[in-house]
Amino acid sequence: MTAEVATPRTVEEAVKPRKKKPVRSDRAKAEARLGWMLAGPAFVVMLLVTVYPILQACYDSLFSYRLTAPDDKAFIGLRNYIEVITDPVFLQALLVTVVIMVVSVIVELVLGFALALVMHRAITQLRGLLRTAILVPYGIITVVSAFAWFYAFDINSGFVNHWFGWVPGISTDLNWFAQQGTSLFVIIASEIWKTTPFISLLLLAGLAQVPSELEEAAEVDGATWWQRLTRVVLPNMKAAIMVAVLFRALDAFRIFDNVFIMTNGANDTTVLSLLAYRTSIGRLEIGLGSAISVILFLCVILICFIAIKLFKVDLAGARGES
Repeated sequence: MTAEVATPRTVEEAVKPRKKKPVRSDRAKAEARLGWMLAGPAFVVMLLVTVYPILQACYDSLFSYRLTAPDDKAFIGLRNYIEVITDPVFLQALLVTVVIMVVSVIVELVLGFALALVMHRAITQLRGLLRTAILVPYGIITVVSAFAWFYAFDINSGFVNHWFGWVPGISTDLNWFAQQGTSLFVIIASEIWKTTPFISLLLLAGLAQVPSELEEAAEVDGATWWQRLTRVVLPNMKAAIMVAVLFRALDAFRIFDNVFIMTNGANDTTVLSLLAYRTSIGRLEIGLGSAISVILFLCVILICFIAIKLFKVDLAGARGES
């Protein structure tokens, strides 16, 4: 009895080298251990605080449950989810939420990167002053910021119409909160004003990781400013950009304060968080409200998955490891 010898089916299979399994360096292992030691206690506390509400919301979403009739609680399976995703109000709220998230994140990335470049190139004596001045909007409580923007654009108490009356389309009798487009403009503008400093600091940390030798070599080779930016700076900032986009997108998708204070969902400006609040607290529909909250939670997980897959960041490569 002879043993069969496995032979490659094609020449390509014979020539093609086998992919080596990546081996983590000692430095990467040490950093991972240190990271878990530092973040572990906070992670455990957050897990204990958040797991129960999440599980309770998932459980309540499977029941027909109103606080006005607690004895009539009945198991209905996925019927709440079907009712939610087929409701035009939910679809409208989802669309508005996505629009606010996409527009605000894109604008904040552009403005944040510009601010990060200014802070990165500024002379040493001015860096501290610039960072402090830029962080002022981010340090203001969101509710206070929302009220300030509301009163600034209000048709009765606001100053925007008087100061910018010379701009085409703006007049003293313009009511910014009377229609969807202008309402969303004010909401998105307030979000951009407050959270752009957060993006700029994250991108500034990414700029600090770009090797200056690469930029100097590209400049010596005759690369233009745009070529150095797109082929040297941005590729080496991929990890920082992913973190900025991920954190900001998740925060923008859960927007609540600005919409609640400025419009309270009027003129088709309701977002998912406000819809869940109205359903659970306003109408006391715990089952439906829990279903909306669970869908919101799943959307957040989906955003994380898409962002990680889209950027494909090699953290080992970002640390300079092979």
